[in-house]
Amino acid sequence: MNVPKRLLAMVALVAAGEMIFSLPFHLPRYLRPSVLEGFNLTNSELGDIFAVYGVTAMLAYFPGGLIADKFNPKILIIISLVATAIGGIYLATFPGVVGLAILYAYWGITTIFLFWAGLMKSTREWGGDAAQGRAFGFLEGGRGLAAAVFASIAVWLFAQGIPTLEIINQADRRQALSSVIFLYTGLTFLAAISVAIWLPNNEKSGTYKPLKTSVLKMLVRLDIWLIAIVITCAYCGYKGLDNYALYAHQVLGMSEVESASFISKTAYLRIFAAISAGLLADRIQANKTLIFLFLTLFLSYSFLGIWGGPEELLYFIIINIIITLLAVFALRGVYFAMLEETKIPARNTGSAVGLVSIVGYTPDIFLAPIGGRILDASPGAEGHLNYFWLLSAISLIGVIAAVALYFCNNHLTRDKE
Repeated sequence: MNVPKRLLAMVALVAAGEMIFSLPFHLPRYLRPSVLEGFNLTNSELGDIFAVYGVTAMLAYFPGGLIADKFNPKILIIISLVATAIGGIYLATFPGVVGLAILYAYWGITTIFLFWAGLMKSTREWGGDAAQGRAFGFLEGGRGLAAAVFASIAVWLFAQGIPTLEIINQADRRQALSSVIFLYTGLTFLAAISVAIWLPNNEKSGTYKPLKTSVLKMLVRLDIWLIAIVITCAYCGYKGLDNYALYAHQVLGMSEVESASFISKTAYLRIFAAISAGLLADRIQANKTLIFLFLTLFLSYSFLGIWGGPEELLYFIIINIIITLLAVFALRGVYFAMLEETKIPARNTGSAVGLVSIVGYTPDIFLAPIGGRILDASPGAEGHLNYFWLLSAISLIGVIAAVALYFCNNHLTRDKE
């Protein structure tokens, strides 16, 4: 593949990888206070809705991985994007709690079953043997650029529909949210078109049939389960970002629009963090990068858990929020590069991604309900401090898992020598 086509292929993967999750997650991440008010939800109810998504997604990861090893990922990705965008049309009707739960269950299938393993497999193929860190770093960094740019546009669009920041009535809030929903719906359709035009067909699709013996061999590999734990801990950090807009609104005293603007701007950090982490992983190993990033998260979350109030060291709070953002985005840029370091055969990528994702993305099920109840049980600063302590403990588990994976990989390397 020549350079322009290679570049366009990555652009298509980036657009697909970010836009497919924009409808389920961008709205509640960047406009969380407004979403809670506009849809008449509590934190606990929204957390439970996310849990419904997590359950259907978990059930879809492994069969989706098997399908990605058998069929052309390009076709699977296009179908997923179109199906997800259709759900955005229903979201714009502002369904109640039950309707939202059904919609998120549907999205758990459309964003994972035919999509996730296909995206990871296409990215691994793009990176080849020597640039796995770069491939996943570019994917995550590019997704960060797409998220930041379109979140900025979405927040601007939302602000245009709000006559005054002091008192926002429900009709204006819903009208403003509708414009953002239709923006993301249109972008998701456009992402499908970019994949159809720019992503090359996988010529090896259908030539490999995942065998039960291959899956069983992966099931008993310690490194597979350690990667799954690493992804679980890293993804908890990423899911934790969903509460940052609410934290800025309730604790730091920002308005709904100001908190959304603040969080959308921090999304630009994802570009630098993910690409830098990917390049570093290719240079010093992904595993060592993981250990450093989890240690950073542990220390920063611990600080926020102790000094998280608005009147205590405000500038240090902002700095630590930025540090956690950089570390979380960097982790997402490198953890799938571990597939190459642990010598998972490329032909088994879909199955391996499916297996580790079953465990790795379980935070979609448990973190939002737990977080919602923590915040509702202690409204204001105290609830957010407790939430940071939860994330700190999870990061410490990530440190332990990453260190164990490092020694496991070294042991496997010595055995092969």
